Amino acid sequence: MRAHPRRTPRARRPTVTGTTPERIAPCERTDPERSDPVTLGIRPEGHDENPSITFYEAVGGHDTFVKLVDVFYRGVADDPVLKPMYPEEDLGPAKERLTLFLEQYWGGPTTYSETRGHPRLRQRHFPFHVNPDARDRWLRHMRTAVDELGLAPLHEETLWDYLQRAAHAMVNTFEETPS
Repeated sequence: MRAHPRRTPRARRPTVTGTTPERIAPCERTDPERSDPVTLGIRPEGHDENPSITFYEAVGGHDTFVKLVDVFYRGVADDPVLKPMYPEEDLGPAKERLTLFLEQYWGGPTTYSETRGHPRLRQRHFPFHVNPDARDRWLRHMRTAVDELGLAPLHEETLWDYLQRAAHAMVNTFEETPS
């Protein structure tokens, strides 16, 4: 199959052998909607049968993503710009959706796609007034959540890089926030 003439074919992610986190190369992402898992290519000594673990596994799995989303939504709950964007008064369903999405994106269970289909992030966020102010507020709450995780520097940088790119991609207007 030929690649689109204006796009380069997707390259396989780089892998790094070794057991120390310092030897893990960050994974490059250009499309915030890609759903294939991020693998880190860590090869524990003596374990050749499974040469890579996912980012999801490397950062602590389900509990890490639940904590990230819980801390994030604590900030959103009190935010006068972001909170009105959520259709439910209870943020529980939104927390569940974000947790499932992030887990799947980073190589965890595929429950998000099984229950909701393709992520289509921009399409799902299009009905909402996502301007630079909303993006910056979203990033501020997410920064607090990422900081509370206490991840290794490389994992933190990899996660934060994705979150920033995804947030910037969601901006769909430059109009001021409606009163």
